[in-house]
Amino acid sequence: MLALNLRGEGHTVVEVENGTDALEALRTQRFAAAILDVMMPGMDGFAVCRTARLEGIETPILFLTARNEGRDRVEGLKLGANDYLGKPFLVEELLLRLDRMMNQTASDAWTQLKRASIGRGEVDFVAFQATGPHGESRKLSKREAMLLKLLIGREGEVVSREDILQMVWGYDIMPSTRTIDNFILAFRKTFEQDPKNPKHFHSIRGVGYKFES
Repeated sequence: MLALNLRGEGHTVVEVENGTDALEALRTQRFAAAILDVMMPGMDGFAVCRTARLEGIETPILFLTARNEGRDRVEGLKLGANDYLGKPFLVEELLLRLDRMMNQTASDAWTQLKRASIGRGEVDFVAFQATGPHGESRKLSKREAMLLKLLIGREGEVVSREDILQMVWGYDIMPSTRTIDNFILAFRKTFEQDPKNPKHFHSIRGVGYKFES
């Protein structure tokens, strides 16, 4: 019914059946906007939004969901969504919100970071380039860049291994947590003045990892 209403307003609509397909559509097609539910099979809407933003996908996102408590709305917006509308809803309100969202410039949220400072070092997410405190530089892999964005975007928070595995590696490939440890060690070698006494990349035993600038 939602797709019918949108088509009736002149929009071209692409429908998908689960979160995994939604993320793939965002990766491979250009959209004026995306409407996500939170409770989707395969990959929930929060995971789709966060992963899309980590990958640099700037498509405006509106959550349309029965998950409409205050903490859910805050979580969706923190992940990089542009708007959040709870069910039940008025179609007229949805259309107005979509129109406003599609005519706005994408926000400069942390999910759209282009560059960031790490101590005396720097990371360029556009060029996938990391520069250490002494001027030495190296190329970053896509997953290294995604992990850095995730940690920087949640500065001061402990990010669990489960969140990292889900958001950076997704559901197709699930490496061991040792793989994350190796990434953190590489970040320390690149950005820390003294990798054995890190100030920026911390491992929290049994929980996850924390970044501090």
